Amino acid sequence: MHSLSAPGNFDVVVVGGGLVGMAIAYGLVREKLRVAVCDGEDTSYRAARGNFGLVWVQGKGGRCLPYAQWSLESSQRWSAFSAQLIRETGVDPAFERPGGFELCETQNQFADAQALLASLHGRDAGLTYEVFSTTELRRRIPAASPELTGALYSPNDGHANPLTTLRAMHAAFQLRGGAYLPGRKVSEVRARVGHFEIVSAEGVLEAGRVVLAAGLGNAELGQMLGFDAPIKPLRGQIMVTEKLAPFLAYPTLVVRQTREGSVMIGDSAEDVGLHDGVSTTVMADIARRAQNAFPMLAHARIVRSWGALRIMTPDGLPVYEESPTHPGAFIAICHSGVTLAATHADCIAPWIAGGVRPAALDTFSSRRFHIQPGPIHV
Repeated sequence: MHSLSAPGNFDVVVVGGGLVGMAIAYGLVREKLRVAVCDGEDTSYRAARGNFGLVWVQGKGGRCLPYAQWSLESSQRWSAFSAQLIRETGVDPAFERPGGFELCETQNQFADAQALLASLHGRDAGLTYEVFSTTELRRRIPAASPELTGALYSPNDGHANPLTTLRAMHAAFQLRGGAYLPGRKVSEVRARVGHFEIVSAEGVLEAGRVVLAAGLGNAELGQMLGFDAPIKPLRGQIMVTEKLAPFLAYPTLVVRQTREGSVMIGDSAEDVGLHDGVSTTVMADIARRAQNAFPMLAHARIVRSWGALRIMTPDGLPVYEESPTHPGAFIAICHSGVTLAATHADCIAPWIAGGVRPAALDTFSSRRFHIQPGPIHV
């Protein structure tokens, strides 16, 4: 790609400095491009703050196999991705891939989970899993409750620290010459002949290409470039305990223990608009499910709790596409910023840089929201 040489001009400007935007920006500077990231204020809505930290494949894609395969590919790339970040920055994303468990409280939940994973495995043998009885589960995780019905295990699952992952990507991006511009909320993006103008209160940047990775801000900015970005916020709440002696070597959907010993408790989803606070009702339910899974948590002290807004499309799947009306403008919408960080850097960024478009992206176009059902012939 031709590199613009004037000050303030870039090959690519990425709008959004969260997990999605920084993974793409890091991938772009690895392609030897001149890249700037325009980030918002500290008070901006940031999904990374509410990310549970899972690198999760198990059960994804029940209605869309390519999503399961996209998640699996990223999980498989994560070890090399993490190792490169550590080599370049010394910042450890704390990635581990011991496999993960879905813990089931009821027989119906257990049966449904088995049916889903069997269906996925039948369509792609790489989506492997194992079924654990309660007795087998407690051999692997002695702290698990004997009242659980059973569990499903996938070796494809892991976890990372979302905050150190983000910190590592920021550091690696800047060490490779990327320009990180905090407090630069983009208000407008203008398509010009051969380039784009990215407008903020601090001035105008020019770039040959632009990537919208601004989370909820993509809805408004996307309209300026011919994108359909049907997204809405979905609140998730998380609690963190004091540091405890190691008892859980595997991530689960409800509870995971960090390297430092603290325990993250979560898994909630609420449609409450732009309210990112916490509620005692949801927190009580989160605590109940955690205690049902691990009774020893009943006496653990909660030291922090918070809510954050995830970015969701109508079907929960990501959107990656180039503008049909303004070539060179790209959009990325995704709520699995940790799980998919590796494919965002390794696959999405090279495509944006001018490389081959990944075939998997055919599934993740916003056109799917406008397909009319065909006639029913009786």
